Amino acid sequence: MSLRQIRNGKVSFYIVKDFLTGEWLFKLSKDKELEKTTVKSLKCPSGIRFSLLEGKSMVFQKSKIEGMLYDVISLSEIDANYRLRRNIVSNIEEVPAIIKENFLIKSYEDATGKKAPGKHLVTLSKSENEKELVTLYVLERAWGLSESKPEEKLNENKQNPEKKKSRKKEFDTGHDWICPICAKKHRLIHVETKKTIKHVLRNSR
Repeated sequence: MSLRQIRNGKVSFYIVKDFLTGEWLFKLSKDKELEKTTVKSLKCPSGIRFSLLEGKSMVFQKSKIEGMLYDVISLSEIDANYRLRRNIVSNIEEVPAIIKENFLIKSYEDATGKKAPGKHLVTLSKSENEKELVTLYVLERAWGLSESKPEEKLNENKQNPEKKKSRKKEFDTGHDWICPICAKKHRLIHVETKKTIKHVLRNSR
C-alpha cells in the first residue's frame, strides 16, 4: 500500500474576459500549510501564442508584510522559434505601466526580508484578493504574448464600439393551432428581436 499526503486548501475557478487577449479559465488554489496561492491556466484563448500558457502556473508566496502575498515580476515573451520565455525584470523601468499604476511594487528584499540572486522587484497583493492575483497572471504572462498593444486595442474598441445584443422578447398570443393531419395542438408565440419579428409554434400542454 502506498500513501501520500494530500494538503488541505481552497480551490476556486475564474473565467476572465480580457479585452486584449480573449477569454481564459483559471484555477486558483490556496495552500494554507505552505502559505502560498497558485494560479493555473486551464483554458486559453485560441492561437499558438496563448496556447503556450495552457497548464502554466504562477505562484504567490507569503510576504513578511502581514496579510500580503508577493510575486517576483517576470514577463512572458516568445522567441523566434515560438518557445515561451520569462524575463525577470531588473528595474522599475521594465515594469509595464498598467502594473505600476495598479499594483504595489517593492524590492524582493523589502517583501521577504532576504536577498536572492536574480530576484529584484515583486508585486504585493492582499492574500484574500483572489481577483487581483488572477489579473496579475494575465498582465504578466499573457499581455506580452499579444500581437496587439493595449493602446491600439483600446483605440480600436472606442472607434468601433460593440453594439449590445438585443434581448429576445416572446409573447404568448393566446391562440392555438391544430395540425390537420395529426390533430396536435400548438401554441402560437410572437417573437421579437431588435432586427426581426417572427412567429413560432410550441407544443401546447
